[in-house]
Amino acid sequence: MVDAAGLIECWSPEAEKLLGYSSADVLGQPATAVLDSRDGLAALVEGRLVADSWEGPISGRHHGGHSVELGLRVRALRAPCGRGGWLAALCSAVALKRWELGQAAMHGLLTQSSIGIAVLDTQLRCEWRNEMLAVMEGLPPEESGALPGRHSAGLQAVERQAGLALATGEVRSSVEHASSVEHASSVAHTAPQPGTTRQARTEHLRLRTSFPLRARTGATLGVCQTAVDFVDRDRDRDRGRRRLVLVNEASERIGTTLELGRTVEELAEVLVPQFADFVAVDLLDGIRPPEDLAARPRKGQSGLYRAAHLSIRADHPEVVVPIGASTRYPAQSPQSRCLATGLSVRDAVVSSSTGWLGGDPLRLDTFLRIGVHSHMVVPLRARGVTAGVVTMLRWENPDAFDDDDQLLVEELSGRAAVCVDNARRFAREHSAALALQTSLLPPVLPDLSAVEVAYRYLPADAEAGVGGDWFDVIPLSGARVALVVGDVVGHGIHAAASMGRLRAAVQTLADMDLPPEELLTHVDDLVLRLSEEAEAASDGVVVGATCVYAVYDPIGRKLSVARAGHPSPGLAHLSEPVEILDVPAGPPLGLGGFPFESAEFEVEEGSVMALFTDGLIEASDRDVDAGLERLCFALAHPDRPLEEICDTLVRTLLPDRPRDDVACLVVRTRGLDCDRVATWEIPSTPSSVAEARSEVEGQLARWDLDDIAFTTELIVSELVTNAMKHAHGPIGLRLIHDRTLICEVSDASNTSPRLRRARYSDEGGRGLFLVAQLAQRWGTRYTAHGKTIWTEQSLPVRAQEVTRTAASAG
Repeated sequence: MVDAAGLIECWSPEAEKLLGYSSADVLGQPATAVLDSRDGLAALVEGRLVADSWEGPISGRHHGGHSVELGLRVRALRAPCGRGGWLAALCSAVALKRWELGQAAMHGLLTQSSIGIAVLDTQLRCEWRNEMLAVMEGLPPEESGALPGRHSAGLQAVERQAGLALATGEVRSSVEHASSVEHASSVAHTAPQPGTTRQARTEHLRLRTSFPLRARTGATLGVCQTAVDFVDRDRDRDRGRRRLVLVNEASERIGTTLELGRTVEELAEVLVPQFADFVAVDLLDGIRPPEDLAARPRKGQSGLYRAAHLSIRADHPEVVVPIGASTRYPAQSPQSRCLATGLSVRDAVVSSSTGWLGGDPLRLDTFLRIGVHSHMVVPLRARGVTAGVVTMLRWENPDAFDDDDQLLVEELSGRAAVCVDNARRFAREHSAALALQTSLLPPVLPDLSAVEVAYRYLPADAEAGVGGDWFDVIPLSGARVALVVGDVVGHGIHAAASMGRLRAAVQTLADMDLPPEELLTHVDDLVLRLSEEAEAASDGVVVGATCVYAVYDPIGRKLSVARAGHPSPGLAHLSEPVEILDVPAGPPLGLGGFPFESAEFEVEEGSVMALFTDGLIEASDRDVDAGLERLCFALAHPDRPLEEICDTLVRTLLPDRPRDDVACLVVRTRGLDCDRVATWEIPSTPSSVAEARSEVEGQLARWDLDDIAFTTELIVSELVTNAMKHAHGPIGLRLIHDRTLICEVSDASNTSPRLRRARYSDEGGRGLFLVAQLAQRWGTRYTAHGKTIWTEQSLPVRAQEVTRTAASAG
């Protein structure tokens, strides 16, 4: 740094290395003490430098006494007070010369070379281009904002290449065919005759390269595109190069996805119009996409179906069979012969005398009407299997298909056949995984008095693979119901199989009437064991899951919820705003050793609750908070039908092709009327058993259930007697008239009764065996104050119909 008086204010360590002076030696000294006061430096010191900067060679005096040739770049520094200074950058003369050469080369490359260059911003708008590119593309010099190639037939390819370079950060190259019109004098050695305007068309192969432009910070600023033309007027060599371009294009454009339909469409797009005027791809019926399974032929039938076709004409006048429809060809047709032999078939001339067309008058009429003159069929064959045939027609192109054309199309079809086979295998595996997962989900949800249920399960798209989302509705004792939604980590068959094991485990543990937090603890142990097994097998499979488990009691209208790394349910009240329930966030399943907690909520009858996997709220933009807001919006107005609410959730929160599985369970709560529940407290006296039987008999008469009064009295008698004999504390008796008759006897003991077979000499031990024979189901449920032994009995047919009608009306 040099001040306005020419004194050195700053001396960097690099300057010390260059001239050998330390900063203590030169600070405050005139710049001429170490630099010759010639040229720019002298003008700087004397105040004669008019411009803001100067650069050039200069001599410096080294601390060792010898002279050093340097390069100097000076830039003015302005100060608010009017007094400024100078920033002087020194370098060796060699570095200065190298920099000057680089600048000159860069200027020549941009303005004088035969390479067309353009700079595009991140929106693919052209910010700058050189004159050579404007000449190549035929653009007026004053046009701005035009993408290179915008006036050529390859616009889409140019935009796609630039977009790929911008998105991937990689260099992208392609070869395209181009042409230009020149005066004959420019392509011949003889000058044109006066008054003539002879012109000649020159064919080009244009190599176009796109690469990203990055700042020093790594941020992408745009894309640079270069274009180089290779001119060849030899028709045969140019034809070979165009074939090479077609092969290069096919390698980039065919097989970009694993969708069978899209793969064959890409083959047709490569061949039309560069090679044929019309292309049709017919595949065997046995390899239809999974979504077209219903269209497959019946057993014993075989044939082809039209998978894709493309024409140079928008109205497709040559089409005889629509896409997706079965295709029928005569026995002697090129298609039938191609399938039978696996070899290509070519008709160089197509006319009314062509033999096989006599058996297909519709195609004959079509060919003659549009003027088809050449016809070629090539098999789609890969890994020893023929998947279908590719049919090509020409009528606008005057040349007939020849041997070179056949070799080229066979190579392209071979590449496409491998992609088709890959897509077929992937579709088959995806279909198998989806079938496995669907079979593991509940086929029909139970019809319960406690809740009304609707659900949606949407598998991910084919590329993401089948996931491990699941849901379940499990009836519990006491007219309660368990609601479960879970998500297994990963995709594919392993995830579906793990999901099936977890669902079976949850059902088993739910039958034990475990509290939600305790049930999740047992499931966590199971996932931990599955993870250890996968690690021991060294198959690279990661086992983990999330789950939310809720239990709803329609009598007390209480909801108990626990979750393991899963989103909390949403609850739509009848008279209050929709809320996301505040449930303690437990860890995901499979970590082990961490506790789970549950929360209890009072729920009014008619409320709507949604349990869902994270794919529902993270599908659009991965913003969970925004997803939850949209969820609450979709749950508003809980008085709507549940199916309509499910449709709103899917429409509002999901894109057309979700990247993750989505499982959603929408539940409307119901309450059990108090006149359908009877409760008594039984004293611990011998006469209380008879009184309990009498009370039960009277209640069943009021419910019009006299047909099962006798068996119910036996069950109540045995359960109450056992409670008096083996338990302690208050004894409670409750009858619930639901879709079954539920009898519950509660006491303060935690000892569970055990069913056993009594010996002939035993005086007791047969009571619980008798209960098990009389009841449809029975079990034990532990509570915070003891236990409850419950039984369920089927209602008489007449009573079942009345109960179902009442539940439907409710």
